[in-house]
Amino acid sequence: MKNKILKISIAIAICLIVGFLSSFATQSSVDSWYITLNKPSFNPPNWIFAPVWGILYFTMGLAAGMVWAKGWHKEGVKVALYFFGFQLIFNVLWSITFFGLQNPFWAMLVILVLLALILRTIKSFRAISITSAFLLIPYFLWVSFATLLNYKIWELN
Repeated sequence: MKNKILKISIAIAICLIVGFLSSFATQSSVDSWYITLNKPSFNPPNWIFAPVWGILYFTMGLAAGMVWAKGWHKEGVKVALYFFGFQLIFNVLWSITFFGLQNPFWAMLVILVLLALILRTIKSFRAISITSAFLLIPYFLWVSFATLLNYKIWELN
């Protein structure tokens, strides 16, 4: 039981740290470049993003930790966590591309890959832990919404 809690705690910490680090790319532009962009009418207020992402990074870590706790020695666990790692990299890459490089077009390409990786991660997690797969659904839905926002921002600018 201690081992399971430790793995879940480590996975949550990693995800929260990744989220914190990617926020540096976001903060560099959110109060300058981003406010100058034309945005769709359904664009949420800026204050909503930090709490939503905080919750999502927590649930992502919880899901990954639950899969990891099933045993690294199992082939399915390794594959699932590799996909999780790749999607986490693309998650950060999107923030860097959209906010850091201020390029909505390239960010759109990155987020499409991210969506595919999230779906593949959910599928991999489902084979190990249905609960873990379900924990990633809000993340998938939020990134789907972010994809629509990214597209509309690119289109309007």
